[in-house]
Amino acid sequence: MSTLAGGTAGNGTGGGLRRGGTAVRRAAALAAAAAAVGTLTALPAHAAQGAPPPPYAFDDTARPIEGAASSADAKELEPGKSYRDVLRKDGKVYYRLGLGTTANAYVSAVAVPPPGGKAAYGDGFRIAIQDDSGTECGYQDVNFAFGDHARPLTAYARRIIDPDVSSCQETGTYYVVVERESDKESDPGDWQLELRHVSEPLLTKTGPTKLPESWASATPAPLTGTPVPRPGGNGFHTAVSLESGAWRADIRPGQTLFYRVPVDWGQQLFARAELGSSATGDDLVGNALAFGLDNPARGFVDLETVGYSGKQTTVGIDPQRPVAHENRSSYETATSGMRFAGWYYLTATLSPAMAEKYGDGAVPLILRVQVTGKAGPGPGYAGDPGPFQVTAGDRDAAETGASGPRAAGGGTAMTVLAAGGIGLGTVLLVGLGAWTLLARRAAPHRA
Repeated sequence: MSTLAGGTAGNGTGGGLRRGGTAVRRAAALAAAAAAVGTLTALPAHAAQGAPPPPYAFDDTARPIEGAASSADAKELEPGKSYRDVLRKDGKVYYRLGLGTTANAYVSAVAVPPPGGKAAYGDGFRIAIQDDSGTECGYQDVNFAFGDHARPLTAYARRIIDPDVSSCQETGTYYVVVERESDKESDPGDWQLELRHVSEPLLTKTGPTKLPESWASATPAPLTGTPVPRPGGNGFHTAVSLESGAWRADIRPGQTLFYRVPVDWGQQLFARAELGSSATGDDLVGNALAFGLDNPARGFVDLETVGYSGKQTTVGIDPQRPVAHENRSSYETATSGMRFAGWYYLTATLSPAMAEKYGDGAVPLILRVQVTGKAGPGPGYAGDPGPFQVTAGDRDAAETGASGPRAAGGGTAMTVLAAGGIGLGTVLLVGLGAWTLLARRAAPHRA
């Protein structure tokens, strides 16, 4: 097991009886229809062999923006908004922020190389927030450490209000700098960018800042039992929700699947990914599966890889500390990344090299996810935590498998069906058919 992406960061009765019987039958019909829907939602998607894997699913609310070559021409990124841009080879672009002193700021970038592109050793990008004097407030850089195949990369930069820090504490103009780092042999194609700016309220009073010396670092025994089908999303925006359990999907060479797991204050996340065995060969593919973890602000936390030689094989995210506000005091990237409650993202990428040895059909993927520990109170935010919390709706979404943008709108079934490749029309027909059949059986016969 090895790390693929390098990531560093700074800073009544009678007549009513008949009616009652009819009501019971109607309820049964609805239950049957719901059961039919549930069955359909559990079916995984199967792409046609030979067809390219689905592309990255960008946020459909993202606004187009053009990064400037100079800070003087930089356009503003507003809090709570998403944007799309292009990052060219060896490119460096600037964006502008207007920041006050009542919130912390995080800006993330998802870089999406052309599908099937090659990546040289060290290819990646760096994102930083700077003040108007060029001082860096926080940065993160990520790359393809083994230089094999391209896949979506994500990182964030942050500007934190801290009375013990002298720089980057004033109200004013700040700049986001995104710079692509490329080898001369790298694929010269443009990388698509998805940017997001989010704010985190300050605390009403200062909490603990020192990390506990001891913590539960042992990985619990993996969950057993039959995995439940739950196809993944194709981007952060369409990431499919998970709760603790064993989950099954199909993944194709060159494809990245996105999932999200709600992790509350004081809780720990443990996750393992397993590729199923193959009956078609035993050739070795190095770094066949990359399994990553990113935090609620889409900051890089950890990524591990594993090779494949036709036998079932497993890779797991390193054990991380429980989610805590004081984790941000750490200089270690993964610990610092576990700094707030919310949706944590799991990504699984299957190397395109798998197609050469095992064909381009889907490979079974099992995820075993465990969220341990009792959810505790938050650190005492002075305002709405926004994405940095776990709500009852989030837990419902994790239970039902809703994807991100539709979970709050009550479109859970539709969302999962879309992810599974089943049309809403099919569901309606099945549900209506079940209702009609049972209603006819329940109807009284007339002479």
